[in-house]
This record gives sequence, structure tokens and C-alpha cells, in this order.
Amino acid sequence: MTTHQTATRDEWLAARLELLKAEKELTHRSDAVARQRQELPWVRVEKQYRFETDDGNAALSDLFRGRSQLLVYHFMFGPDYSAGCPSCSAIADGFNGIAVHLANHDVMLWAVSRAPLEKLRAFKQRMGWTFPWASSFGGDFNTDFHIGFTEQEQRDGIEYNYRREKPAPAAPAAKPGADDQRPVALFAASVGTDVPTYVRERPGVSAFVLDSGVVHHTYSAYARGLDGLWGMYQWLDRAPFGRNEKGAWWRHHDKY
Repeated sequence: MTTHQTATRDEWLAARLELLKAEKELTHRSDAVARQRQELPWVRVEKQYRFETDDGNAALSDLFRGRSQLLVYHFMFGPDYSAGCPSCSAIADGFNGIAVHLANHDVMLWAVSRAPLEKLRAFKQRMGWTFPWASSFGGDFNTDFHIGFTEQEQRDGIEYNYRREKPAPAAPAAKPGADDQRPVALFAASVGTDVPTYVRERPGVSAFVLDSGVVHHTYSAYARGLDGLWGMYQWLDRAPFGRNEKGAWWRHHDKY
């Protein structure tokens, strides 16, 4: 039997109208933040990044494929992973449906990861994805955009989400006599790595513009800045029990 508040239809409508005011305020604030995001200055990309794609070796400018705008999702899939990060995979599950709309609105959407292209292709086939995915293996792209790190950088303290993290310990703390049940450890195991290797990759999104043949970096977001890209959460926030979470509950969609 429910313990949640119940009401008449008229009482519900009164409460709903109060909520509507808050939702409109949030929408207006979100619109204002979007305008502020678009007003950021552009930074010319001087380095000649190279990627491996299904169509062969490509420069950053090639990823635009005739469009003026490019969105790159920095997908956590390191060279030592056997599968893509479950969190990034949950986000990427929504890419197939929107990529075609973006492409027909002058915006190309790509995922980019450090794993070799062969690994990306195999996992993409397993997941049933069709969006374009490029490998930055062997290049500086992930390093320069602060979403791929070395063991030494971990020990020194990495820069992620516009702040400096504390140096990582030499070895992760594990629960004595038991398997490590921390979400990060479970995710690391699901992609065939240990925790330090898993967290050398980080998620993010970056935006670029191609203007008069010159590529400029316009925006990057990381960590909770990616919340709006989790399509499932936009639905859960409107469900009766909301996110209703106890730890990290999601997994690769073929593992439910």
C-alpha cells in the first residue's frame, strides 16, 4: 500500500501548476546558459591530429564531413579495455537516433576513443551502433583534451574537469577478504581492467567549428557536465519514483 501523498484531481492540478512555474524557470535558465555557452571565444586548433576511421586515416577537419560543426563524445575505451565503459555505453545508446538529425542540421557527431579501431569496430557491432567512431590511438588528442592519462600523470595528479586532482595512490584500496564491490571496480572488471587502468580514461564532450578552412575548439564539458547527455535520466526524472538509485545500476544493454 502506498505511503505517498494522494489528492483529488483539483488538488493535484494546483500542485502541478506550482511545479510548472519552477519548470519554466529552469527552462529559461537553461536557455540563458546555452547562450552563454555559445558566446565562448573560439580557440584555433594548431595541432594536426590524426584518427583512424572506417574510411581510413583522417584529420580532425575530415571528421566534419562537409558540415561546419563537430561534436566529439570522448568515449572511455582505452587500449587495454576489452569493452567500452558501461556509463559511456549508456550515453552512446542514444546516439544512433540523433546522429542523423544532427548531420542534417549542419552538425556531425562522432565518438572518439584511444583503443585501436579494430576493438572499436567489434564493440560497435556487439552493441548494434551505427554512429561514426574514430580511434585516436597513438596520438595526442585525448591527452590534449584532458581525457586520457598515463600512469605517471596519475601519480603526479591529473587535470580533469578544469581542476587538479590529488595524486592517485600506488595501488587501489580493496576490501580485505572480499571482492571489491565499489562501482568503479565493477565497471573496471566489466571492461577487463583494474581500477587504475580504467580511470586513466575519462568521459567528456568537445565542440569544434570549421570556419574558412580553419578548425576552432569552442567548448568542452566533463563529469557532471555530461548529465544532459544521459537520455535515460531525462525519462527517469519524469517517472513516479525518479532515478530511484542505490549505486551504479546500469550495465551494457546486452548484459541485463
